[in-house]
Amino acid sequence: MDTQTQLHSKSRSDSVAAVAYERTRWFGTLVLCLLLLASLLPAQLRAQGLPDFTGLVEKHGQAVVNISTVQMQQIGASQFFPEMPNIPEDSPFYEFFRRYMQPFSAPRKYESRSLGSGFIISQDGYILTNAHVVESADEITVKLTDKREFSAQVIGADRQTDIALIKIEADDLPTVTQGNPDQLKVGEWVIAIGSPFGFESTVTAGIVSAKGRSLAQESYVPFIQTDVAINPGNSGGPLFNMRGEVVGINSQIYSRTGGFMGLSFAIPIDVAAEVANQLKLHGRVSRGRIGVMIQEMTEELAESFNLDRARGALVVSVEKNGPADEAGIKVRDVILKFDDQDIAVSSDLPRIVGNTKPGSKVSVSVWRNGSTKKLMVKVGEMPADDGETARQIQGKSGDASSSRLGLALRELTASQKKQLGIEYGLLVEEVYEGIAGGAGIRRGDIILGFNNQDIKSIKQFNKLLDDTKKGRNIALLVKRGDVATFITMKIDN
Repeated sequence: MDTQTQLHSKSRSDSVAAVAYERTRWFGTLVLCLLLLASLLPAQLRAQGLPDFTGLVEKHGQAVVNISTVQMQQIGASQFFPEMPNIPEDSPFYEFFRRYMQPFSAPRKYESRSLGSGFIISQDGYILTNAHVVESADEITVKLTDKREFSAQVIGADRQTDIALIKIEADDLPTVTQGNPDQLKVGEWVIAIGSPFGFESTVTAGIVSAKGRSLAQESYVPFIQTDVAINPGNSGGPLFNMRGEVVGINSQIYSRTGGFMGLSFAIPIDVAAEVANQLKLHGRVSRGRIGVMIQEMTEELAESFNLDRARGALVVSVEKNGPADEAGIKVRDVILKFDDQDIAVSSDLPRIVGNTKPGSKVSVSVWRNGSTKKLMVKVGEMPADDGETARQIQGKSGDASSSRLGLALRELTASQKKQLGIEYGLLVEEVYEGIAGGAGIRRGDIILGFNNQDIKSIKQFNKLLDDTKKGRNIALLVKRGDVATFITMKIDN
């Protein structure tokens, strides 16, 4: 190889080496950057996914209190020991029974203790908690985080919302800041502070699982559902958002064991604050009522009533001479708006009506026979105990008739209608295997309506059924005891 060729080879070799060096340096820089990002990424994820609660707890935890109650109960020992027999005083056994058995048969008192939580809402000692925490308590003791203890008195309690307002004699107390539950978002971090099982100032965290949750037998509270660990003793304690604002009062859990199972429910603080204001001013809560029983609308019911979608509250019973009756509201009306507020689900109506001042005149929009109708109703006041006595029908009459739904129906006599307090309806004599049994119709039910029509005879019922096309949903208004409800079913034959 000549000199010129060697020089060219050397030049190419140097060039390749330079390129390889640059590539190696670039690759090394890239690896270093990736390693740096990898070291920083977990910390960033930790900062976003697991927020630091320490500052919130230090700043606002001092306003959370422990509540212990004592209830004196009396029990007669005769429940465990036989009472002293009726023996004449001159009997040789009289002195024996008087001396040794009478002390056991005398009534005795014992203390029942319970624990809960609460939080201070004013510097002069007003505290919010759950009504069930202080219910029937003879003594209430409030313990602050600085270990001071005070006797408390109940200003008022509302069992419908499970809210109680109590007060201690103290000044310059730390207080919580009220937040806005409407701004809560599902998935948002929240924390609870309370005294589960008596362990004071316990902090647990989780997220908002759902909002506006309706629970059985709870008509006036749109609960906040969370997965925050709540246990006995947490009741009445605050639910904080990440800004340190109280957005709810921890009230209930869903559990098959008595302990936490991942489902906790809190009363929105705006509901609690309104109740507390009324308790402070009047010692009781005044609620509106219109005198109707309602049912949730489903897609099947909406189809039966020719409504565009499942919305509103379906009226299944109207109290005679009540506010709704006087306003012209009828069974089978679907209440879509009350006082210009949309009724998205049936549970919205009791809450909105309950928050309406008794005596107010408000507009009500109802869906009736395929069109919207606007009515005016004067809101009444909910009595302290609004209950009814169940009635039962006895005896049989008339001619039984089987239908394609798998039912044996019987027309009612005048005396039976009077006994039930109704003007029309058919008695379900038997339920055979078929559509109705699968839908939940039971023997002894009274069928009051078929879609939009009152049912007054078996002939009328069968005619409506025959006119229903296969594949269509129908809604039967069924009275069971004192409760009326619509039951839907699809005609498939």
